[in-house]
Amino acid sequence: MKKLLLISLLLSKSVLIGQTVLNSFPLNLNNPLDEGQILNAEDVKTHDVYVFASDDKKTTILKYNKALFLTTQFTDSIKFALNRDLIGYSIGEDKNPLLYWASFNLRNIRIVKYFPEAKTSRSLNFDFPDNLEYIITSFQKDNAFYLLAKERAQQHLLLYKFDNGNCEIKMFDFSSFAFQNGGGKSFSFSTLIRYYPIQKMDLNDFNPLDKAAAINKMYVLDNHIILTLDYNSKKTQVFDLNLETSDVNEKFFNLPVSKNPAQTANSFYYDKKLFQLAANKEEFLFDIKDFDSGNSIKNFTASKNDTIRFKNSPFLVQTDNNRPQEIKNTAKFIRNLANLGAGVSVTKNGENNLVTLGGYIEYIDTDYLYSKEEILNFPGMRTQSKMVYFDSMLNKNLDFVKNEKPEPLATDNLYYFLNISKNITLQNTLKLKDFYILSYYDSALRQLVMRKFTDGFTNDIGNPIMNKAIFSNPASFGSIKPR
Repeated sequence: MKKLLLISLLLSKSVLIGQTVLNSFPLNLNNPLDEGQILNAEDVKTHDVYVFASDDKKTTILKYNKALFLTTQFTDSIKFALNRDLIGYSIGEDKNPLLYWASFNLRNIRIVKYFPEAKTSRSLNFDFPDNLEYIITSFQKDNAFYLLAKERAQQHLLLYKFDNGNCEIKMFDFSSFAFQNGGGKSFSFSTLIRYYPIQKMDLNDFNPLDKAAAINKMYVLDNHIILTLDYNSKKTQVFDLNLETSDVNEKFFNLPVSKNPAQTANSFYYDKKLFQLAANKEEFLFDIKDFDSGNSIKNFTASKNDTIRFKNSPFLVQTDNNRPQEIKNTAKFIRNLANLGAGVSVTKNGENNLVTLGGYIEYIDTDYLYSKEEILNFPGMRTQSKMVYFDSMLNKNLDFVKNEKPEPLATDNLYYFLNISKNITLQNTLKLKDFYILSYYDSALRQLVMRKFTDGFTNDIGNPIMNKAIFSNPASFGSIKPR
């Protein structure tokens, strides 16, 4: 499923996107569109940065120091990982990188350790057990590579940690917990996440509404994974997974109560708070709760006849990839939202927090005549989407900041650049402390280029000017997609 970052920057003045070319490296990739792969990595201990680029013949490794000067380059044969997908990396204690190359069915991983200084490499195999049902997601943390997986006919999750050529597995058991929807129907944990797949959120990045509208979400913290489950129309069920002890703790957060039952509801975890949204055709309710105590900190309610004064953008509706259109009043916005899957997304924006509130749905295009093969292969079906949303700004006291336009995020600038650029065949993004690095392959120049993107407005000469921009989010961030 194609992911879209759907943001409109409604700016009173023209702005220039914040980006700087860091360096370029001549590289001739064979058939990069079909055979090429690229991945960025950071050694979180030394802050060295790596770029890995491959085709069907070779893998090129570029190592940069923390000042982003090229220090080492190494080209290795792809023979250990031919016809495999590059799904992640780790950095060994000896400061050498390891890449994880998965087979097409994700049943085997070829782990290749590279020694750029010595210009050598070695590999080993990792086979998943036969009862593995599917892999949910992957992520990097503290120089290690993680895979979260589900075993067949089991009510638990398995977390695989790959570090220094070793694999540690931890199990999180959900068999003792009850799962019941607002109508009182019970079902198993396996059934819940099969029909509503777990979607990983990025706490340090903007999460577009199509991701944030997922029913079940996960958030990776320092020593914990937080799962928020919003399948129940009356409350959010939350699980805290302790990565050190494998303990699983449960808590509930009641959704804001309306005069009429909620038709759509969801939540978002951010900065030790749970942001909850519920709506029907008559009302729109927004609640912010302290995550530890469960107490409500702020709550807001608007009926269809009210004016939502805390919004910092118009009400917008977008279908597929078309330009967003303005919704004229609260009643029409709420009526549209009630028929979609609610979503909330929160991210840092300068000294404030940018909050996007709305709803999203993706559905099969029933006007298209499908072949038998397309019906059997569901991911190949044509889909359509609809989204409604508006933006608000919260200060550090969680008070709405009125009439303040959000600054463009680094990701806004990055996706705008991708949207207007030609000849970019491969790309991958790395988030560092306060900026992003975009590495991409320019097929016309046959170069690997690195650019730096920051938040806010800049005056870089030669950058494209925009008044209003819609950004597409490329699905190329180097992690395994949910099934």
